[in-house]
Amino acid sequence: MKVLFTHSYFYRYDPKQWKDKRPYPPLGTIQAAAVIREAGHDVSLFDVALKEGPEEILEIFEKEQTELLVIYDDGFNYLTKMCLTNMREAAFKMAIWAKERGIKTVVCSSDSTDHFEKYLDNGADFVILGEGEETLRDLVQKDLDPTTISGLVYNSNDGSIRNAPRSVLRDLDALPLPAWDLVNIDEYAEIWRKQWGFFSLNIATTRGCPFKCNWCAKPMYGNRYNSRSPEHVADEIALLMEQYAPDHFWMCDDIFGLKPGWAQEFNKVVNERELKFNYKIQSRVDLLLKEDTIDALVSSGLQEVWVGAESGSQKILDAMDKGTTVEQIYEATYLLKKKDVRVGFFLQFGYLGETKEDILKTLEMVDDLLPDDIGVSVSYPLPGTGFYEKVKGDLIEKANWTDSDELALMFSNTYLPEFYKQLHRYVHKRYRRKQGIENIKFLLKNPRNIDKARIRSAVATLYYIPMSLVEWTRLNKTEKEVV
Repeated sequence: MKVLFTHSYFYRYDPKQWKDKRPYPPLGTIQAAAVIREAGHDVSLFDVALKEGPEEILEIFEKEQTELLVIYDDGFNYLTKMCLTNMREAAFKMAIWAKERGIKTVVCSSDSTDHFEKYLDNGADFVILGEGEETLRDLVQKDLDPTTISGLVYNSNDGSIRNAPRSVLRDLDALPLPAWDLVNIDEYAEIWRKQWGFFSLNIATTRGCPFKCNWCAKPMYGNRYNSRSPEHVADEIALLMEQYAPDHFWMCDDIFGLKPGWAQEFNKVVNERELKFNYKIQSRVDLLLKEDTIDALVSSGLQEVWVGAESGSQKILDAMDKGTTVEQIYEATYLLKKKDVRVGFFLQFGYLGETKEDILKTLEMVDDLLPDDIGVSVSYPLPGTGFYEKVKGDLIEKANWTDSDELALMFSNTYLPEFYKQLHRYVHKRYRRKQGIENIKFLLKNPRNIDKARIRSAVATLYYIPMSLVEWTRLNKTEKEVV
């Protein structure tokens, strides 16, 4: 069968991310393509990540005799997990155009798993629920007869039919390596090197997350946690370094190295094979404090860790069922910085019951620890979470963001949405002010250290000091208006 793979994450449709210029290839998409190619089918890729819009797929339809269109989103990229309406509408367009041409369409994504009926109503013939490689392979091998295939939903004369669920994959090493050859890697490398001076590629070493933060949606891989072997991961790293020469890797797991001893074994394999690279991960502060985990990660090339700090208020962390403590955030950050590892904080404001006191505790934590970067968001309820169940009655007019920078608070809370948007602006300017002041102190103590980034930060303080005061005034005014 001639199968055309695509996905629905257009960086240009997400202005904040397009401006940031850190695009990654659709890893989940090319992983599925590799599985179907291994099964003996003719696969190709229409990678929309850097495209102007979905209309460009029409030329592919004209040139190729596509039998099956697979819109398979990259479930490893947190941006696709946000289920943005810009991307949903692009997927609808591609599916409808395929149907008009008699091409069958399969969709697999976080959003389509949560809202399969919307996709079936907009051109999709089949929607895969959750993890998709085995379900897709079975569907293609059975000539698109869906009747006995687990993990699939489709329309019939009697309405939509939802087949039995499918268990998640356990042996991830059994999967072929992703079909990297289908991607125009040079396009990604050019953007990265022009903007940042280096080139980063993405790798997934695990699937799933066993922790139960009650706002975190897991429609693709669920609460199970399965891991590739360190040797298998090293094979892919070696291949990518040889063929594409990346300078850096983003290990895009929800949580990297959770399995006991995995980080230590990975470090051993990497050093035995003399693989030299830098990488960043996402992790939890409590996990980083176990045994010699940080030392093993640093030895294998760790450069940067993003942790879900979320809040400096223990009350809010407990309400989220986060399972971590403010003290652990402090301890892990100190240890990482001591090892010269960059630390990024994911911060979340607007969770149910959050007060001004809780917000101030978070700001104090950021001031105390001064992470190397921060990502600020507001609480975003997604289907399948306990948080969503608590607020779904408020999600009548709006239930999804348009793009990742919309940051709309879509439920009733302590303050109205305008307050949280103003808070977002204030937090960033306050953080840059503090960062700049610390860099001024560093440069005064080390006048011979010509660090361009520190110098830029120090100079920018002239802007951030007055603007943070302006934003604080605006925040207080907004608070009084909306309480």
